[in-house]
This record gives sequence, structure tokens and C-alpha cells, in this order.
Amino acid sequence: MMNMQELKQMIYKGEKVDVECKKAENSVPKSAYESYSAFANTKGGYIILGVDEDKKKNSPEERFIIQGITNPGKQLEDFWNTINGSKVNVNILRDEDVFVVEEDSIKLIVIHVPRADYKLRPVYVGENPYKGTYKRNHEGDYHATEHEIRAMIRDQNPDGNDGMILEYYTMDDIDKETLRKYRQIFEIRNDGHVWNALDDKSFLEKLGGYRRDRREGKEGLTLAGLLMFGDGLAIRDEFDNIFMDYRNESQVTADIRWNDRITYDGTWENNLFNFFMKVTPKLTEDLKKPFKLEGIQRIDETPVHKAVREAFVNQIIHADYLSDAGTLKVIKRSNEFEFTNPGILKLPVEDIYRGGNSKSRNPRMQTMLRMVGFGDNAGSGFPAILATWKNAGWIEPVLEEDTRLNQVTLTLKMISKSQEVQGNSNAEAIETAEKSADKVVELEVDLSDRHKQILSLMDTNVEYSAEEIAEFIGLKGSRTRQLLKELADKGKISFTAATKNRKYKKM
Repeated sequence: MMNMQELKQMIYKGEKVDVECKKAENSVPKSAYESYSAFANTKGGYIILGVDEDKKKNSPEERFIIQGITNPGKQLEDFWNTINGSKVNVNILRDEDVFVVEEDSIKLIVIHVPRADYKLRPVYVGENPYKGTYKRNHEGDYHATEHEIRAMIRDQNPDGNDGMILEYYTMDDIDKETLRKYRQIFEIRNDGHVWNALDDKSFLEKLGGYRRDRREGKEGLTLAGLLMFGDGLAIRDEFDNIFMDYRNESQVTADIRWNDRITYDGTWENNLFNFFMKVTPKLTEDLKKPFKLEGIQRIDETPVHKAVREAFVNQIIHADYLSDAGTLKVIKRSNEFEFTNPGILKLPVEDIYRGGNSKSRNPRMQTMLRMVGFGDNAGSGFPAILATWKNAGWIEPVLEEDTRLNQVTLTLKMISKSQEVQGNSNAEAIETAEKSADKVVELEVDLSDRHKQILSLMDTNVEYSAEEIAEFIGLKGSRTRQLLKELADKGKISFTAATKNRKYKKM
């Protein structure tokens, strides 16, 4: 509950990603149920009935006109009857989520829509999820794309996404050297384990990398098995939408974009286990290793080493590898690490920070990594990262969900709070201006999934050639140049004037 003063403060901040105002003078507008769907499928928010908007006005006090409603009792009754009926597929509201706020003769209805549980998404209007599912961005409510809806339906599966059998993919599509290396580590860490005597196929079956479906009479590699241990060509045939990219930007200059990079270059089988094993030592090689003994054995690993590795594991096990486009992007800078993966969060951010309730999309991958010593028990990994950063005196890690690009980014900064305050004071004006400009542009742009993929790969103020972008996203140069032109037309990127050797830069 809130009073009118608190509600006015919310209204006069303007409609944004979590606030929607409706006139609703005499009845609940149909668009309120679209907003209900949008908030439930995104991050939650407030629908306020009884507020008109004059879009010709700029001042918030003039733009948003608090008119009130004449019949709050009837509208409340109509709303509850509708939300519990067939208008929407599910009601996620409690009694206390819908209430009347009044002052003098003005009465408003406030509807607080929480983020729906992943087992209930998509929340949609009508009977067809592909026609009635909405999501929310800074522009307001919009029809969710087919890819977004399919992702929500996939996330309802309590067993995760990575156990699905990939038809026509067999043990011939496993990279034997990758699996050999994994089994070698497994045997060292699990001496005497009964799985050590199994052949490769049986071993993978125990891990969840190979599966038989007796009911449907089919068998083959699972998503987890192929992505973790598969031959690079087989992986690209099935998952040409997913890319792996590591960059060390700790000594970037005007002429050097990165010090080191691991991406597709034909020198390694690009499966997840290889990517993890190649990148992990590079991430932690510069971290301090204070001298410490346990008995007569020197301990070279610190909680920070474990936390960085845990962040990398989380990225892999929570990624949505069935999304339309996305990149597992790992960036190392002089004082921070950044991990980005495709797919939105299954749980609210506050639940993840609290810990103890892990819902990974890829539980079989989680098992595969944990069996060779990588990754904590379910639900304890992220709180352990938070505790390590707090003990080191660094600012709290930031977990950001971008529901527009359908990706999640975890940033671990090795910066003390005092350093952060000093840095903010020096760059606050510039950063505020840049963010404001970015938001203005976002309000005006309608981006396809391929556009979003390109933007997610590009770093601000770094120039790229069309050929580099084409290599990143796996398209022909002509199609890539067309996409880049469209992004330039939309004001998202700029480019050098010359046609030959043209370079593109994210705005």
C-alpha cells in the first residue's frame, strides 16, 4: 500500500519500464490486461488507473493528469472477475496487489503486478500465447516475439533445457580428445569411481550427455553432451546462433583493442569444455597468490580465484543455447571481469542475490563441471561470489538483465567503495549524458534479433570492419553489410565515410 503523495512521486517520474498509467475514467481499459501480461513476463511493475496523459506536454506535472475514477468499487469488481476469468491464462495477483488510493475527491486504482514465476510464463491475453503474450521495454508494452515466447515455454521445464535429445547426433559427433581430457580429470578427482570403467558412451549416458527415450524409441547426444564435448563442426551445424568469445582488454590502447582473444579461429574444437579450460587459466593468471601452507603443501588458490571461476560456471549453466542469437562473452580488464550470456533470468534478481534456490537451465552441464571440481552446490555459488567480494572490500558485483537483448551480464569489479566514489565524481557528468543519450535512442529504435546480436558483440568506441562482424555472427558479408546499414540508419552505429576499408562503431 501507498499514500497519494508516494503515488504522485511515482507518476511524475513518467511512464517507464515498471509504471503504466491508464485513463480508466469509467471502466478498466482492455490495454490494462496487455500491461498485466507485459509486466508479468518482464520485471513486474505498476498499473495506475485514473491518470490521463497529454503527450504534447513536457513537464511531468502537466503531462500526467490525475483525474481519478468515478466508480472504483465497480472497476475493482470488474477487474477481479476478468483476471480470474478467461481473459488471461493465469492470475498471479494477491488481494493486496490491487488497492485504491484516495485523497480528497480523487480516487485511483493501483495494480501491482509481480514478475511471474518461470513455471507460469508466458502470461498472455486470450487463448493463444503466440498472439497474446506481451513484454515491456522503455517504449511500453509490445508483442513478444516468437523466439521470446518459445524461450519462456522452454523455461517451464523443471528438468532444464540441456537434456533434450538431438536427433541424428551420435557418438561420432563427440570430439574424442576433449572427452579424453575430461575423463582424465574425472578419474584424478574421483579415484575408484565406478564410472571410470565404463566405455565413452555409457560414461556420457551417466553424465546426461547421451540419452535414450524408450517411449519415443530414439536416442542420441543431448544438448549438454554435444555442446560440452562435441566436434566443432557438428556444434556449428546445430547451434550456428551461439558464439564463444573471450577478450583480455587489460592493456587496451587507441591502437590495440585487446591483448589476447579466444574465439573461433580453426585451431581448437569449439565446444564448451574446451572454451572453459582454455579461458579459465587466463582469467586467473594475474590474481594475487599469497603464500599459504596447509601442512607442508603450498596453497596457490584464493577465494577470489574460486569466485571468478564460479562466475564463469554460472554463465555456462544458465545460458539459453536455444535462443535465436547470443554470445557467451567473457571480458577481462585491468580491474574487472565481465560475463555475458544469452537468456534472461529465470528467477528475480533479489532471489538470486539471496541464494539457496538455483534454477539453472542446464543442470546436466552443471553436473559435468561439478564432477571435475568446478562449481559449488546448487544455489550457493552466487552468494559465495558476493561474500568473497565483500570480504575483499570491493564494490558489490552487479547482475544486470537486459530483457530487450535477452541477455544477462555479471560484472565483478575489483574496486573499493572509496575508489568508486572518486571515479564517479570525476566522470559523473559524462556518464550521465552518455546514458541519457543511449536511452533516447533506444526509445526510437525497433531492432531485430540479428541487430541485437551485432550490438551485443560490439564494444562502445571500438571500430569493426564488416568482415569482422560477419565472422562473429556467421553470415555472409553482403547480408552483414545490409544489417550494419540498417543499424546506422537507426542511429545505433556510425561508420567512416570511405566505402573501401569502412569501419563501424557502436554509438
